[in-house]
Amino acid sequence: MPWLVIVNLKQFLYINLALGAWAQLWCQSTATCTGMVRDPAGLAIPGAKVTLRNLATGFEVSSTTATSGEFAFRNLPFHTYELIVEKAGFMSLRQTVSLRSNVPVALEFTLPLASEQTVIRVFDREPGQLIEPQATGTQAEMNQRDIERLPGLNRGLETALVTFSGFAQNANGAIHPRGAHNQMTFVVDGMPISDQLTGAFANAVDPNIVQTVELYTGNIPAEYGSKVAAVANVTTRSGLGSGRSFAGSLLLGAAQFDTLQSVAQAVGERGKWGYSTSFHAWKSNRYLDQVSLENLHNGGNNERGFARLDGQLSSRDSIRFNLLAGRSSFQLANLPSQHANGMAQRQTLKDLSLMSGWVRSLDASATFDSTLSVRTATARLHPSPGDTPVTASQWRRLTTWTAWNRVNVVRARHQWKAGLDGQYFPVEEQFAFGVTDSRFNHPDSPHYIPTLEAHDLTRGGRLFRFHKRAAGGLYTAFLQDQARWGPFHFSLGLRQDFYRFLVRGNQLQPRLGVSYHLSKTNTVVRASYNRTYQTPPNENLLLSNSEESAVLVAPDVRETVGGAVVPIRPERQNLYELGLQQALGRLASLNLAFYHKNARDQQDNNNFFNTPVIFPMALARLRVNGAEARLVLPDWKGLTASVSATHARALSTPPFTGGLFLGNTAVEILNAGPFVIDHDQKLGLHSVIHWRGPRGFFLTNSTRYDSGLVTNPSDEDEVAADPDYADLLPYVNLRSNPPRTRPRTITDLLVGMERVAEGRKKWELSVQFTNLTNRTALYNFQSLFVGTRLVQPRTAAIRLRWHF
Repeated sequence: MPWLVIVNLKQFLYINLALGAWAQLWCQSTATCTGMVRDPAGLAIPGAKVTLRNLATGFEVSSTTATSGEFAFRNLPFHTYELIVEKAGFMSLRQTVSLRSNVPVALEFTLPLASEQTVIRVFDREPGQLIEPQATGTQAEMNQRDIERLPGLNRGLETALVTFSGFAQNANGAIHPRGAHNQMTFVVDGMPISDQLTGAFANAVDPNIVQTVELYTGNIPAEYGSKVAAVANVTTRSGLGSGRSFAGSLLLGAAQFDTLQSVAQAVGERGKWGYSTSFHAWKSNRYLDQVSLENLHNGGNNERGFARLDGQLSSRDSIRFNLLAGRSSFQLANLPSQHANGMAQRQTLKDLSLMSGWVRSLDASATFDSTLSVRTATARLHPSPGDTPVTASQWRRLTTWTAWNRVNVVRARHQWKAGLDGQYFPVEEQFAFGVTDSRFNHPDSPHYIPTLEAHDLTRGGRLFRFHKRAAGGLYTAFLQDQARWGPFHFSLGLRQDFYRFLVRGNQLQPRLGVSYHLSKTNTVVRASYNRTYQTPPNENLLLSNSEESAVLVAPDVRETVGGAVVPIRPERQNLYELGLQQALGRLASLNLAFYHKNARDQQDNNNFFNTPVIFPMALARLRVNGAEARLVLPDWKGLTASVSATHARALSTPPFTGGLFLGNTAVEILNAGPFVIDHDQKLGLHSVIHWRGPRGFFLTNSTRYDSGLVTNPSDEDEVAADPDYADLLPYVNLRSNPPRTRPRTITDLLVGMERVAEGRKKWELSVQFTNLTNRTALYNFQSLFVGTRLVQPRTAAIRLRWHF
């Protein structure tokens, strides 16, 4: 009842506001490092250069001491850094600094005079700087510089994340982390976003706003929940520390398929306040990955905005406000028969996210922080008179209120974190559907659905209509500790979730990890166990779990998926991982990981006729075995490189629950017993090579090999007789067991030049080629999970960026 929803929302807000009544705080997942630099007489040294860097991740940031000799670094990702202090006439100092908590770290340095030493050591990279002994599971990091040098990032941040090991690539920017369909959470400055962020279903995170992103795929910390097959902790750009009241850049780009792009950004600081803004606009006549060899009815545009305001109110208090907004409007790509019939469906996506808060230091070793955020996302599918074989319209809205509360304490060898979190998510769905092709559900067809005749518009039927509202919540308590004992590092976490929506459930989740550092060989050995509780996707969950949807599915298919409607329950998963990291001399590092996961109530989606409409579904069980490797060359004479390898074997066990398997007769075959699901891939390889040459010249080569995802078990003769799909047969192997798309290798190339004057960038010009060899290939084929999509053909683009 509506009044009950309002009461529950009020209770939710009151409880979380009471928890932070004395401080409406921001959940800060970044570190702060401050310090003072003095000479041997104890006087402040102004103008000293202070640099923090992590060679393993490539992250580096610099600052200059003020007239007081003070410096400050904020918004830093959690890592161990090398800190370097330099000043002409003085001896340089270097120190290792561990920044693993948002508890501020204060340092003091005394620089000896250069005349006091007879020999100045020339610094060389140490092998131990290439490994992360504190990491007890698979994790990686990418920073702003890495992202800007990658070609083809219009779709979203997922395009950059897929360069890491652990992911299988799919259409429209979708990525499968470790055998999961999606089940990924983006945490943007402390605000969790678990929507399915791909170009077709929701507006993705704009890579232009990212300063750093930390990626967790193994040993997920206990503070993260809901959808944690992978977690991307995104830190956006801050104006604090920019050293200027107004600075920024303007990027203009153009490419084939009538593609235009612009990105305007500005940052600055004034006194104790800093700001950062970004606006990104993009349009193309190949907006989505096409569904046939011809690019038919596939134009669209996308706009994304971001703003962040930081205030350092005192030495103990800081405040922040964030805004993210996105809008996209695009045509749905047609099959040839749909295009000939004049089909012209469109999709509109909108989202708005707001976040505010502040962080307070309780003492020199403890902080309390909290966040209150709200995110609203809507999607609307617009039908057209020429829709075939069915017509459909949809409007859905998902609003997520989130409150996170954290206490962080550093004591000796321990870094404690405890939290109480809550999410409240009202959902509303409208869906209409009707058959427009008399051949689709003909009474003489072996796949005839009697209950569908009432909605066959060619036989006097009427539209099927669905409209429903509901609201649910996820409430959490957790405790975790990062501890060190000699060469051992421990990550000990415990999380309790309470899920309240269409079903009710609770789950206690241990998150345990250990690493052992062999300093003599610069080797780190890791092991971890995670219990996770992954909640169902909220998009179209009401219809998928409704009795009304039963009329759209054949009786025999409904029987194979359990007969009566069974609500989709959260996925309960066990994840075991063994890993090794090895420094290879002073040049590179090698990361290896082996994992096994088993789950009940596996989460997935059923795709509706190649449209952006998806219906959540579940299978009884999932088993995944995987192996991963990543070789990283951080920096050698201007050359940086990485090679990632991924193998995942994913086996699902029916029966199915939920979904809307209209026109998907393959569900009867798949329901016969365990089957290899479409997230399974024998081998994925991704290499990224970046070279910085003389006079500002740079080059990036990104090459990806995929052995092929599992496709629908379609009949080859039926496909050959279908004019919509016959010409795609050379790119899929329907005779293999299981059937798969053919292997593909896609190479992207970016070549450019940047101009730097007085230590600042002035302009940058680059040319890029996506799919340089113009390889024709499929992401998937007639899949009941994702439909049919092709890889983007060769596309040339040019970009010019001015810095001011």
